[in-house]
Amino acid sequence: MQEAAAGDRAAYTELVRRHQRRVQAVVTGMVRDPELARDITQEAFLKAWRSLPRFNAEAKFYTWIYRIAVNLAIDRKRSDRRQPLALAVPSDPDEGTPLLERIADGRPDADPEDVLRGGELRQRVREALDELTPDHRAVILLREVEGLSYEEISQVMQCSKGTVMSRLHYARKKLQAGLGEFM
Repeated sequence: MQEAAAGDRAAYTELVRRHQRRVQAVVTGMVRDPELARDITQEAFLKAWRSLPRFNAEAKFYTWIYRIAVNLAIDRKRSDRRQPLALAVPSDPDEGTPLLERIADGRPDADPEDVLRGGELRQRVREALDELTPDHRAVILLREVEGLSYEEISQVMQCSKGTVMSRLHYARKKLQAGLGEFM
């Protein structure tokens, strides 16, 4: 980090290599558009590169880059109200494949009812996440998908640890209400 802050492009390239995939995964989860997520991720790393001289050496790079990327994603989605901001739940890789083939394909013991219920659950999770505010979706992503601590999330979201805990509580309650039949 110190080398990158001193202008060493190779050192910064290494930081990008280490963190790009995870940052892009979070952004993709927020915007649901892989191409837009790549653009936002690139913009976040470019913004970070330009701001390196002002980087607080006591902070962790990954919480800083997450904060930049999450803020850019939230800003982009707020300015484009046509698409809901939500956690991207992986779509069914078997979509379009007949049910019996999916059951027989490497899963001979799969219960057809379980297979159908799994697809319904994925769809309902998407819908429930669409109902959350951008800030609530971001804390769910950072905590449940990325596994960040409350302290790290508070740094990324630039809010208190108590606010993070409150947002997580609210988001989880809202998700539970939306997924009641599956709980």
